[in-house]
Amino acid sequence: MGGAFFPLGSELGLLPGCLTPTLQEHLVRLGTWVPFRPAAQLLTDFMGLMGISEPTARRHTQAAGAVQVAEQTRTVEDYEHHPPPVSPGPDKLLLSADGAMVPLVDGTWAEVKTLVLGEVAEPEMVAGEAVVHTTALSYFSRLTDNQTFERLALIETQRRGVESARAVVAVTDGAEWLQGFIAYHCPEAVRVLDFPHAAEYISTIGALTLGDGHSPPPDWLATQLHHLKHTGPQPVFAELRTLAHAHPTASDVADALAYLEKREALMQYPDFQAAGWPLGSGSVESANKLVVEARLKGSGMHWQRTSVNPMLALRNVVCNDRWAEAWPTIATAWRQSVAQCQRARHDRHRAAQREVTALATVPPTSPVSEAIATLMHPTQTPPPKESNPPMAPRRPAANHPWRAPIGKARYQPKISRP
Repeated sequence: MGGAFFPLGSELGLLPGCLTPTLQEHLVRLGTWVPFRPAAQLLTDFMGLMGISEPTARRHTQAAGAVQVAEQTRTVEDYEHHPPPVSPGPDKLLLSADGAMVPLVDGTWAEVKTLVLGEVAEPEMVAGEAVVHTTALSYFSRLTDNQTFERLALIETQRRGVESARAVVAVTDGAEWLQGFIAYHCPEAVRVLDFPHAAEYISTIGALTLGDGHSPPPDWLATQLHHLKHTGPQPVFAELRTLAHAHPTASDVADALAYLEKREALMQYPDFQAAGWPLGSGSVESANKLVVEARLKGSGMHWQRTSVNPMLALRNVVCNDRWAEAWPTIATAWRQSVAQCQRARHDRHRAAQREVTALATVPPTSPVSEAIATLMHPTQTPPPKESNPPMAPRRPAANHPWRAPIGKARYQPKISRP
């Protein structure tokens, strides 16, 4: 089929481009999962088509993603002015967030923030240890600053019932911006420092004071981590302070200890285990790989900054398994946006025509208006006046150079006359 045209294109529900709505949906969905070149090739092979190129797949996918970003932003603005009814939440909800880096076309890297929400199941005993699983995970990702991410994440926290959940646990790496994020969405949440993150700082101190600078003694590290998980941070801090005092010039040791001491309240792991809370942030680390890196961090990929959020919005849709719900909204908003652009273009065209017509009817009072009148009514323009009347033809004088015998023989024989 050819390109969509107005108004029949609107009546048929067509989207911009030369593909049917179903083919466009398939192309966008493929472009959300795999790079644009294989997405175009897969659709060509599956549907027996020709002429679908990599730029076509990129253009349609990113346009659909931009529509999803705009719709979600508008929804958040509505939430802020008119709070929606509180959605029912689960008994125990996990909230975690982290960042992942994506490459840009200018050679720099940008941090994408991802929120993961999930329902916390009851602990299970695995090899003598209580293991807590989190199910029904959902994600929200954006490339933006901390404050904007806090606001936009309302689209997911409202949906999952963070506000109404009986209890919420926030497992993070302890970054400062994450503490503000938790306070914004659920200030009463139980805050937990990711156990592997705490273990990494303890390992650093042991490596710098007891080990070879790269790794601590294995037995010493295992003892400290056992105390931390089953007794609490107090005996571990006592050991770490002793090591720090023995190495007063080691600034890295002092910095690592200060980091842990500042987050002592987030390291009460025996209490967290007794309450059935998870101790690790593996859910959000997996989300970084699944949502962000699997599609935006492939070999040789570099993204325009303006293209990252449209792709993230679509990645959230497919990874949350909400395509059947989201695509009709995207398609409707896309058609409305195209119709608005068409109406605006037609209005500008009509306004320009009215302006030209109005100028053409004004009596010429200036060189500009006279020129416009000449262009609009060329047949009514009088012919230009001649500056000098035409001269009557005249013959040159007898001695005029033109009468010289040019081209005749210089010497002519005399003709005798009888």
